[in-house]
Amino acid sequence: MYYFSSKIEVFNIQFYIYLTSFWILISYSTKFYNVHRYTHILRLLTQLISQLFVFILAFFAYFTIFEEGEIIGRQKEIVISLISFISFFKLIFFLLLKTYRSHGMNYRNVVIFGVSKSARNVASVFKKKQDLGYRFKGFFSDKTLDSKQYLGTIEKGLDYIESKNVDEVYCEGFSLSKSKMDKIREFCEINNVQLSLIPKNNAIYSKNFTLEYYGTIPILKLQKLPFEKFETHFLKRAFDLFFSIIVCVFILSWLLPILWFFVKIDSKGEFFFKQKRDGARGNQFYCYKIRSMKKNKDSDIISTSLGDERITKVGSFLRKTSLDELPQFFNVLMGDMSVVGPRPHMNIETVKYLKEIDNYIVRNSVKPGITGLAQVSGYRGEVKNNSDIENRVRLDIFYIENWSFFLDLKIIVQTILNIFKGQDKAY
Repeated sequence: MYYFSSKIEVFNIQFYIYLTSFWILISYSTKFYNVHRYTHILRLLTQLISQLFVFILAFFAYFTIFEEGEIIGRQKEIVISLISFISFFKLIFFLLLKTYRSHGMNYRNVVIFGVSKSARNVASVFKKKQDLGYRFKGFFSDKTLDSKQYLGTIEKGLDYIESKNVDEVYCEGFSLSKSKMDKIREFCEINNVQLSLIPKNNAIYSKNFTLEYYGTIPILKLQKLPFEKFETHFLKRAFDLFFSIIVCVFILSWLLPILWFFVKIDSKGEFFFKQKRDGARGNQFYCYKIRSMKKNKDSDIISTSLGDERITKVGSFLRKTSLDELPQFFNVLMGDMSVVGPRPHMNIETVKYLKEIDNYIVRNSVKPGITGLAQVSGYRGEVKNNSDIENRVRLDIFYIENWSFFLDLKIIVQTILNIFKGQDKAY
């Protein structure tokens, strides 16, 4: 952008923000940066044309809406320069990388589970198209193949992957039993190996997979979960900051002093209560609340129950209205929590549930939230039996696997409605 600034007499920060914002939004929509080693040149050109066409419309719109005068006369020169600059570097980098890979660099080791014609066709693509950057190591199958590249059974294949640093596995899903397929998939997830399926024909589709083509050969690739994408974290963090700043400035700035007064006259002790909780990937942080209990020795080992004598009169009101959770917006600003996500449990409970509840650890793959899908669905507060925590974990995992910005908005709206409506377990 510095190069182009010399061509525009009336260049300002507004223009930079406008162009950058639109470029990010357009590139997300056109998948401009979704270029893989198997991406065809025609697909790259389609991405490039789509991106530049919409971007140029946004570019002209800026000068039409915000700027007038001499700057209008230089638009043609600027647009041609932009198109040439971006197109040149996009294409040259793509072609240089392909050339680099064709010389045996930047490669990925791959094996194939299966020996059908489809599997052999995929192996043939890897060998012929060196510019894809794949090194085919061999076939593994419980059915034997008369070939030097047949290396053994599927069990031997799993051992081979671990010992030979294999990066990707291509698997015939149609020729394996469900139990064996599940075993391969679980193994690849644990060992961080990419798994792709070789379909029998083009009619095989699944919502968990996306169809790609290596030349004319269809390949089913596992779809990334929302939180495996950079844009999810970027959008969620941007919203967290925006929403938290609004709450802190327009609500907490005047409400916290009022609540401080009532908490202080009701009982002795600090206004804020802090407790260590597990964050994303097991990182510990101090979770803040407004103190709703009398000082006691059991606050870190015994969770709240119905009729708990430790709760103060003001604390009872704070808990029923969820106002005691408001300081967690400071946790959001510090990056320890999100507005929406799985609720963090006491450390002693986390240790217990990790041993007792299947897939509980999945909750720790994302930041904990002030509110969450489980909470607005009625699974909050005291855990009386296993079904309570099992349903909570089930809904938290559903949220992680099916996240969307609109799901977050829906949960926030439902949380606000629940505050006024009240919930049975809000005590």
